[in-house]
Amino acid sequence: MNNPTGYIHSIESGGTVDGPGVRRILFLQGCPLACLYCHNPDARPFKQGRKTDAYSELREIARQKDFFASTGGGVTISGGEPLCQPDFVKAIFDGCQRMGIHTALDTSGFTGHKADDELLSYTDLVLLDIKHSDPDSYKALTGVKLQPTLDFANRLAAMNKPVWLRYVLVPGYTDQPEAIATLAEMVRDMPNIERVEILPYHKMGEYKWNQLGVENQLRDTPEPTPEETEKARSIFRDAGLTVY
Repeated sequence: MNNPTGYIHSIESGGTVDGPGVRRILFLQGCPLACLYCHNPDARPFKQGRKTDAYSELREIARQKDFFASTGGGVTISGGEPLCQPDFVKAIFDGCQRMGIHTALDTSGFTGHKADDELLSYTDLVLLDIKHSDPDSYKALTGVKLQPTLDFANRLAAMNKPVWLRYVLVPGYTDQPEAIATLAEMVRDMPNIERVEILPYHKMGEYKWNQLGVENQLRDTPEPTPEETEKARSIFRDAGLTVY
């Protein structure tokens, strides 16, 4: 195994929402998307953050091996967009699997073409964030095209790679029932979709936009109510999908 370098934005050592169990989450630096609701806009620029190498991170991960085993957890690599640093991700996941540690990749799928079959063979679970079902709305929301993400989703389905589908619910942007129903229809027959997670939009990262001096177009957008969130869940549930 080689030892590629990478750039890390931050690390969470006890995460409980980005994959099963209690996890170490590496948020990598750099993202080609410009999501209006991004909660880590400071993670967008490339080759910033902390420069490190795969072996250094694996040494820290190894110290938690027994903890992961006892909690059913593991390592999640998120971002930013982790597939902008595919060699770094591959080396870490390879090392994790050699240690028997569960691996999860949290991605938008836009750069899924950078994940070769070897990288995906070291990936136990993909957390796939599909941000909208309509190509024009997706482009307005993220600044990039939807089709690469759909291509990656179809590739994962053909591989039968376990996927937790994630959908961020943003009032006025992603909460249209017809758009949610369209996405549910797109994925309902994919045998590898283990669950759908509805993630209510939140404002916890809003202060970062202010610190960066970047316009936040969602400044006046409210967080969805529990009733609105449950309505979105019910649409996926009606399509026969397991929803959280």
